Amino acid sequence: MRHVGKMIKAELDKHPKAHTVTWFAKELHCKRTNVYDIFNRQTVDTELLLRISRILGHDFFRDLSNDLSAESDAR
Repeated sequence: MRHVGKMIKAELDKHPKAHTVTWFAKELHCKRTNVYDIFNRQTVDTELLLRISRILGHDFFRDLSNDLSAESDAR
């Protein structure tokens, strides 16, 4: 299983330099410390992941679904 927080951090790092942790926190309506907490989470609530997906313009659900499909194919 992939570490969702690391996936989110990696996607944020691909964004323009103006999209900092501070920017991301403002978009999520939370504090910067909460963003760092998200980066450290193995799993994330689906509602939060949906909000993050919209903010970053990336479908994390598809990534996780593809992982599940790959695991099923490997069996």
